[in-house]
Amino acid sequence: MNQMERDFRPQGLADVQYLDGEFHVVKPGSFVLCAVTGVQIPIDSLRYWSVDLQEAYASPDVALKRFQEAGKTPS
Repeated sequence: MNQMERDFRPQGLADVQYLDGEFHVVKPGSFVLCAVTGVQIPIDSLRYWSVDLQEAYASPDVALKRFQEAGKTPS
């Protein structure tokens, strides 16, 4: 990008509805927050979330930890 180009992507926290196999951006933004760690997850990198809890996760390990805490995994 040079000085004459602008980045028109929305900045800040996005509001996202998590669905089965996809998500819907309700309010545009550049990232969501991991529900466990608080880490910013760029929308383009969002891969892990819970439909039931409506939460995003930074990694599969973090998601598994949260699912275990919530009793969402088999014993």
